[in-house]
Amino acid sequence: MKDFVDKHADKIIGTLSCFDRVIVKGHLPFSHVAGMEAFLYSKNVLRKDFKTFVLPQAERLKAHAKQLAASEGRSYEHHGSRMRKEQRARAIARDQGINEGLVCVFSAVEPCRTFAVVPAKTRPRLISANRKCLFLYFYFIHSKLGFCHVRIQTWFPFSIQVYFNGHDWLARQMDQHGIRYRRLDNAFGWIEHPERAQQLADQLPCDKWLSILHELARMVNPLLDELLKGFEYYWVIDQSEYATDIQFKDPKALESLYARLLRHATLCFTAEDVLRFLGKRLTSLFTGEVLNDCKKRWPGARVKHRMKENWLKMYDKHGSVLRIETVINHPYDFKIRRMGKRNGQRVLGWYPMAKRVANLYRYAEVSRTSNQRYLNALAVVDDPAPAYRSLRRMAEPVRYRGRQVAGFNPAAESHVALFRAVLRGDHTIRGFRNGDVRKALGLSSRNPEHRRRASAKVSRLLKRLHIHGQIAKIPRSRRWRVTKMGYAFMSFAIRLHDEQFAQGLAMAA
Repeated sequence: MKDFVDKHADKIIGTLSCFDRVIVKGHLPFSHVAGMEAFLYSKNVLRKDFKTFVLPQAERLKAHAKQLAASEGRSYEHHGSRMRKEQRARAIARDQGINEGLVCVFSAVEPCRTFAVVPAKTRPRLISANRKCLFLYFYFIHSKLGFCHVRIQTWFPFSIQVYFNGHDWLARQMDQHGIRYRRLDNAFGWIEHPERAQQLADQLPCDKWLSILHELARMVNPLLDELLKGFEYYWVIDQSEYATDIQFKDPKALESLYARLLRHATLCFTAEDVLRFLGKRLTSLFTGEVLNDCKKRWPGARVKHRMKENWLKMYDKHGSVLRIETVINHPYDFKIRRMGKRNGQRVLGWYPMAKRVANLYRYAEVSRTSNQRYLNALAVVDDPAPAYRSLRRMAEPVRYRGRQVAGFNPAAESHVALFRAVLRGDHTIRGFRNGDVRKALGLSSRNPEHRRRASAKVSRLLKRLHIHGQIAKIPRSRRWRVTKMGYAFMSFAIRLHDEQFAQGLAMAA
């Protein structure tokens, strides 16, 4: 990342690496058939009575949700599964001025993984089944997590999903420490003390997550204090997004560079590059799929590099923040250093990373390193904005000693031919004269009158190049040399004429 930031330091005001979306799921010990059968046995419930036992528990969860919403003076609404619930919840919080606590409760019928009793030869048998049941969504503005929601399945095994955003968490932390910032949706366009903010962001994986998650579970599942007393949820990370944001001074500073970055990332990064970014190597043992996907979306575009179920994304936020994001859905493709068994003995080594919440710190390490490798690979891309600004400036007329001097048109064959003549390689050492340019342009003639007119014409062209800063006079001689700006502009104009104009005309035809 340092290479990219150093190269564009004049346009960047800060950087921040932080978790974005994090989805945590909680499972009770009877989430599988054997565990459920053991639970029914402990409660003296026969398999044939399974339905009459579980349905009242679903009603108790629903009644608890309505009672909680009523006691807090919040709304309880039933919506379809396709309704954008988060937008609705944020609108309720904004309209009612809710800054902390419960915002609302939604319910929706959605597919779920539950149990069913089927006939067997001797006695009924319990199996895992895909059904539809009522899900409850509790939206909170948590004192630490910020805006978040808890989703609970009302049928056994009462699985829970907790969603929060790392930028909301960081905003709460910066508020507590008095750090000012400018918020752009789930990004920060400016932070008063970026180094201190990064230190706070690095503390997120070290927070006391189990106590927070257990507290949320008890708020939405009253059965934990009654029927399920003594049971606790086992929490796993279902998905994590870790973002590295590069904050630019203004949208104009990022606009021209971003288009070049998208093109480079889509066309130049190979499958081997994507694996390297994610800390993997392409070997004969790799059996997954690696894809590059560039998609236009409002108001811009994003590129995604997918390796199996994990991926890297690049997109812009509000035109002024460049975001590189690593998404981990399947952590077993990465390693973590821990105690494990090898050859029947417990040894410290590198093993596949599991989904447990305690590994959140390792999620951050893997993702941050991946983002940094990606940005360093993008450091080779140059910002075309200075060349475009130079091109516009050269095309416009200028005032010189009270007279207007015309600019140059990179689409004009005569001007491009002049640039080629001036940039000839044999002019590099000793410079060039009027006659050298005339010869390169095919204006040489033995006729004195034609030679005089051609010389005057070339002199006027060289004077225009000199006024525009493209060439300079070599002292005490009649020779000219190309300036640094001249090399940049004229070579860019030739390339633009030969490649971009030709391709554009071909596509239009």
